[in-house]
Amino acid sequence: MADVRYLDWPFFEDRHRALARALDAWAAHHITDAHGDVDAQCKALVRALGQGGWLRHAVGGLAHGGASDQIDTRAICLIRETLARHSGLADFAFAMQGLGSGAISLDGSAAQKEAYLGRVARGEAISAFALSEPDAGSDVAAMVCEARIDGDHAVLNGEKTWISNGGIADFYVVFVRTGEAAGSRGISAFIVDADTPGLEIAERIDVIAPHPLARLRFTDCRVPLAQRVGAAGEGFKVAMRSLDVFRTSVAAAALGFARRALDEALARATTRKMFGGVLADFQLTQAKLAQMALTIDSAALLTYRAAWLRDQGRNVTREAAMAKLAATEGAQQVIDAAVQIWGGAGVEHGRPVESLYREIRALRIYEGASEVQQLIIARELLKDARAASVTSLKD
Repeated sequence: MADVRYLDWPFFEDRHRALARALDAWAAHHITDAHGDVDAQCKALVRALGQGGWLRHAVGGLAHGGASDQIDTRAICLIRETLARHSGLADFAFAMQGLGSGAISLDGSAAQKEAYLGRVARGEAISAFALSEPDAGSDVAAMVCEARIDGDHAVLNGEKTWISNGGIADFYVVFVRTGEAAGSRGISAFIVDADTPGLEIAERIDVIAPHPLARLRFTDCRVPLAQRVGAAGEGFKVAMRSLDVFRTSVAAAALGFARRALDEALARATTRKMFGGVLADFQLTQAKLAQMALTIDSAALLTYRAAWLRDQGRNVTREAAMAKLAATEGAQQVIDAAVQIWGGAGVEHGRPVESLYREIRALRIYEGASEVQQLIIARELLKDARAASVTSLKD
């Protein structure tokens, strides 16, 4: 690992420090930046992460293959940060195993946990989280994909899009409108196996940082009610609980990208000959490097504060939003600066900083765009202010 002084922060226990160092050593020997068939690479990474024992941290429940009874937020953040420094696709493979099965870990029945979590932890089954629709991304309550109850089955009709692992997943946790109430209170979650009749991959979607992504179509897709995760009409809460766990880890992935960018910038600045010296001799370069380091440490403090608080059982809606906003926006700035330091070579396809430039962009959008995080932070601030005002009036 490059600079690991942050592991000495009081947010971590010795087991977290050992985990980060062990994973970094493992990744150095098992992860490469090979290009080619993205689907095949992603499947291979899931298998390798499972065989290495790392996916155990992505699921909850010792009885079902998890590393602990509850998902350890600091552990998944450290894993994502470490993997992201080595490979964006490796980070993606780990993260989607966690997010895709998170609803089952948190709200699944005993039978559902038994059927799915062990296979996810061993890398034998690939999971996916199917929430977004063409007109329902940030506004989840606007979803129109629906399910009607027919005896002991739910019949799904509609589409989901921008679904990570779409096309390679073995099962999808799908959120659909079931009509118990208006808006977000009438949504339920169902586990849909990939080979279920009526589910098809309508389109594969290419994005700037390649990973498996697809639009799903459901046509009279019959799913047993026993596959419902949580209670009827509670799907929105199930989704938000899953996102609350993994949103902080998005910030950690952004940190991993930013740390790699700073390492690349330092390597370039200290070796690139220019005007009788090297690029690092110039004060403009030094100022840029200093700002990069400041941005990373500021975001890291917010990220691991949120992770620590959640592991203490605290509500971290505001803290997770702050972490994701600061880390993803900050990483974009750090990576852009690294490309600038690399100059013309920085935009050559296949250069690490060029790959990082493509990798970071989506993180400012998925699992809540930066603008949504701003709204969440403001909402929480105003809620606290109003509560304080009411208390003051009572006094």
